[in-house]
Amino acid sequence: MTASPGLASRPLAALVVAVGVTCALHVGKLPVAIPVLRESLGLSLVQAGFLLSLVQLAGMTLGLVVGLMADRLGPRRVMLAGLLLLATGSALGALAPNVHVLLATRVIEGMGFLSAVLPAPGLLRQRVHHAPTLSRSLGWWGAYMPLGTSLALLLGVPLLSAVGWRWAWLLLALLSLLAAVGLAKWVTPDAQAQSASSATALGPRLRRTLRAPGPWLMALAFFLYSGQWLAVVGFLPTIYHQAGYTGATVAVLSALAAGINMVGNIGGGWWLARGARPGVVLALAYVAMGVGAWVAFGAEGHPVAQYLAVLVFSGVGGLIPGTLFGLAVKLAPDNETVSTTVGWMQQFSAMGQFLGPPLVAWVATLVGGWQWTWTVTGASSLLGVLLAGRLQAAWRARP
Repeated sequence: MTASPGLASRPLAALVVAVGVTCALHVGKLPVAIPVLRESLGLSLVQAGFLLSLVQLAGMTLGLVVGLMADRLGPRRVMLAGLLLLATGSALGALAPNVHVLLATRVIEGMGFLSAVLPAPGLLRQRVHHAPTLSRSLGWWGAYMPLGTSLALLLGVPLLSAVGWRWAWLLLALLSLLAAVGLAKWVTPDAQAQSASSATALGPRLRRTLRAPGPWLMALAFFLYSGQWLAVVGFLPTIYHQAGYTGATVAVLSALAAGINMVGNIGGGWWLARGARPGVVLALAYVAMGVGAWVAFGAEGHPVAQYLAVLVFSGVGGLIPGTLFGLAVKLAPDNETVSTTVGWMQQFSAMGQFLGPPLVAWVATLVGGWQWTWTVTGASSLLGVLLAGRLQAAWRARP
């Protein structure tokens, strides 16, 4: 196995994934804190919705720009800036005297989060030179969000009860600073940062990315995945509250449903490392999501069957991001456009998360229940299977 310039390949990948998990905690901290914030700051439901969506807004509008900057300046440098920005936003949020200031600090957190996590696949591509290890590492990277979200769902309530939301925000700011120290200490500086004048201009890099079919196909595949995943997992607490389950039970069930997604992420990287055809893996995952959502939303009155279907939906569906991150380093036009390609994928992923839940909620409202909302996720899964075939063809045609 070829060693990376700084740490050996596996420890470096573990460090990068750990950094991602610390970032995901900032996203996951908010859902459990909303009841406390409503009591402390008089947060309205509409304002709570904005707090939840502002992180996705940054991804929707700036993913491509941040990707371009990571390819231009180097992924390590942009990740460090993102971690510092994330820590700053969280620390300022802890001092927020009212909701409006808290909303402003959430914008800063969203920018920091995007800058800290988006360049990670490009960093792994540069530093991990053993192809099977790279595929497995990218699969593990795809698990950072469900792992961080699950930890926040499980630990958030006791932490808030023990120290309050302001100290929780400060503790997470400190955690981001520690992550920045670890990244700065154990990952060597970017080659781009040492010879920035040799890097190509942003315009040609952007054109190369958007003229290639691979980035578009992967971005659309991520869009079809992220929208339905967040719709199903996001409304799971509502479904179980309606079924009469207690708050603690709902929290554990929701955390498990989100956390099992990382099994699929890791499995996607593992399969690619063993030579699996990515189109087949993606098609399998989209079919599992379609069937799982059909049972989860359609089997009203059978909560156990619904929950098992959600676990299949989330766990097998996790193969999709794990596989797409592995494809990104192969189907990007060249090595200088990996982060730009991931940024384009991030924009579509955020768009899916922004549009998917409201669409599912609209259908549920229209028909007076959840029983027909599987048509939205089913259509997404069917389109995803078609895209999987196109991605497999692009994989075969790559140089």
